[in-house]
Amino acid sequence: MTLQEAAARADALAQEGAERELAGLRAEWAEELEAAARDPDFRRRAHAYRAIGQFRWRAKEELLRRGLDDESPACRGSALLSLELLSRDHPSTVNGVRPLLHTLISADGNAAVRRLAVVCLRNGSPQRETIVLLDGLAGDDEVDAELRKAAAGVAQALKRRQTQQAQQKR
Repeated sequence: MTLQEAAARADALAQEGAERELAGLRAEWAEELEAAARDPDFRRRAHAYRAIGQFRWRAKEELLRRGLDDESPACRGSALLSLELLSRDHPSTVNGVRPLLHTLISADGNAAVRRLAVVCLRNGSPQRETIVLLDGLAGDDEVDAELRKAAAGVAQALKRRQTQQAQQKR
C-alpha cells in the first residue's frame, strides 16, 4: 500500500468513525509520512501534506505550517486542503496560522493557493482584520474573478457568524 492509498483508507475510516483503526493506521504510517514531507520531490511532499488531513492528524499541524511555506504551489495547496479539513470542527487550527493565511492571500503568486487560503479562513473565528482583508479583495477589480467571488462569500459567512455570536452574548 502506498501513502496515498493509506491516506484514502484513513479518510474512509475517519468518515466511518472508526477511531481505533484510524489510530492504528496513523501509527503504521507516521514515519513514512514524515519522510515524505521532507522529500526533495515536491510531489511526495504534496502527497504527505494532503495525507495529514485525510488521516485527521491534529498532532501534525506543525508539519502543515511548514507546508504552507513550501516553495511549491502544489505543496502549499495540499497543506491548505488539509488545514481546511482539520479546521472544520476546530477553528483554532485556522486561528493559529491566520497571519500566514493573510500573507498567502495577499502575496502568493498562485491564484489557486490564494483561493484555498480564503476558503480556509471560512472555518476560523470571524475576526475584523480578516473580514476587512476579504472585503478588500472582493472589491478589487484587478484581482482574479474567482478569488473575488470566494473572498466575498467567505466575508459574508464570517459577518453572519460574527452577528450570531454577538446576539448570543446578549
